[in-house]
Amino acid sequence: MTVKRIQTDVLILGSGGAGLFAALHAHTANPALSITVAVKGLLGKCGCTRMVQGGYNVALAVGDSVERHFMDTIEGGKWLSNQDLAWTLVTKGVERVHELENELGCFFDRNPDGTVHQKAFAGQTFDRTVHKGDLTGIEIINRLSEQVWARGIGRLEEHRAVDLIKTADGTALAGVLMIDMHSGEFVFVQARAVLLATGGGPTMYKFHTPSGDKSCDGLAMALRAGLPLRDMEMVQFHPTGLLAGTDTRMTGTVLEEGLRGAGGYLLNGAKERFMDKYDPRGERATRDIVSRSIYMEMREGHGSPHGGVYIQMHHLGPDKVRKQFKGMVERCADCGFDLAGDLVEVVPTAHYMMGGVVFQPDCTTPLKGLFAAGEDTGGVHGANRLGGNGVANSTVFGGIAGETMAAWLARGDAQETALRAPDEAAIDASVAMHSAPFKQAAGNLEAIREALYECMWNDVGILRTEQGLKRGLQTLSELDSALSGIGVSGEDPEFNLTWHDWLNLKSLIAVSQAIATAALARENSRGAHFREDFPAAGDLPGSTYTVVRQAGKSIELSREPVHFTRVVPGETILEP
Repeated sequence: MTVKRIQTDVLILGSGGAGLFAALHAHTANPALSITVAVKGLLGKCGCTRMVQGGYNVALAVGDSVERHFMDTIEGGKWLSNQDLAWTLVTKGVERVHELENELGCFFDRNPDGTVHQKAFAGQTFDRTVHKGDLTGIEIINRLSEQVWARGIGRLEEHRAVDLIKTADGTALAGVLMIDMHSGEFVFVQARAVLLATGGGPTMYKFHTPSGDKSCDGLAMALRAGLPLRDMEMVQFHPTGLLAGTDTRMTGTVLEEGLRGAGGYLLNGAKERFMDKYDPRGERATRDIVSRSIYMEMREGHGSPHGGVYIQMHHLGPDKVRKQFKGMVERCADCGFDLAGDLVEVVPTAHYMMGGVVFQPDCTTPLKGLFAAGEDTGGVHGANRLGGNGVANSTVFGGIAGETMAAWLARGDAQETALRAPDEAAIDASVAMHSAPFKQAAGNLEAIREALYECMWNDVGILRTEQGLKRGLQTLSELDSALSGIGVSGEDPEFNLTWHDWLNLKSLIAVSQAIATAALARENSRGAHFREDFPAAGDLPGSTYTVVRQAGKSIELSREPVHFTRVVPGETILEP
């Protein structure tokens, strides 16, 4: 099969906050670079950053400090974070939010005195979440997209990345094999520098927040390339996903954390508040605790009619709720619910992956020529991400990645940073693997998807046990074999959505196996990872993080010590 060839200096995979900030910062550093943003959908119209409702954590107000934000991040992450990454997040976040407002034109909500308004989010000791109502992500992505278009940065829209292609000797990245989703044609994009910023998207769970096109493709490619991934057991569930029934995709979409931060109540099926019996912070406990508490109420038979719990806001005043949470009220109304004046059913929903590719604060990875930023990376959040730290992570490290790539290309010797010849055999093998469904009889992809949902929700979900995780790994192996044995209907790859469903499932099953393997190995409970058979947190000073690599068809696991480079458990970093 003929493979189309394209060349560019910088290839950015993903058009969320990380990808677009990287494109803008690389362009600013060196306008002569050819920069190409490749995206599975349409630039500005897809991805997780656009879906951000709550806001952006940053220490701006009098009484707050980056040290305080840092400690909230480290303690929320249960001491598993890479502290240098976390420090970069909180310090650069201040710079980045000013850039968003003053250089890119974002309009964030303000106080009567003109200062930026910051609202309460769970798990934090200060109200530091900057926002645009409850539609913050749309504001950020619209402004970033405008700037990318204005600079004439190249775009490959509706192009799906399927494999990282190394050089023949395996020492560096040569480029990325992609599929033009319109034509079905394979495209090899040869690039001097590549940024992995496709986002996570844990859509392998029955209830999930990301859109269906998010299928962990970046992490699946990293696994196949043999890259180390850390903290893969740490999958965050947002406590309040809309529960509109089992026959609508609206189920699982987030009702933002600011609802609880503003004083919203969670009620069980008997319409009784229950959070105080699980945590003294009540509804403002961290996401992992609130999600587990809801799940326990559900499991004990205390659920609402659809099996979840209720969120109540009307005690705050319906008019106030409609004004403060306009987007959330309208979203619920679209589904027939009155958030401002009545109870709305919610359920914990898979939301964010703390784990990902091992990377450094300058966004370099172990593979020469490959950089990473955003939800494809691990180490920033540790075992639990604070609400509001996600979009900060993407924009902070996206900008750093753009600057790092431009600087590396400028200072590297000609041989190191030139376009590198790809391993042609690897391209051929990848084309054959991804074309295989057209040579096999069509099968029931929906049955595999539903089985994956049930496996991950029941056995690799909010509450875990050795027995369940082993059962989950066995099921995942069977699902992978079943998927490999079936094909897709029709021989035409041109915008063949069934083919892309098959590819989505391939990525999701591979990443699910990494999650379950890491979860089985961690015999303690930290943050988003809770083992009912090992409920204790374990030795904090002796903390280790898990690292998984794919070796052939198996996954290898190792443990690495957490380096407490700024503060050790039991201490607090001193404020200036």
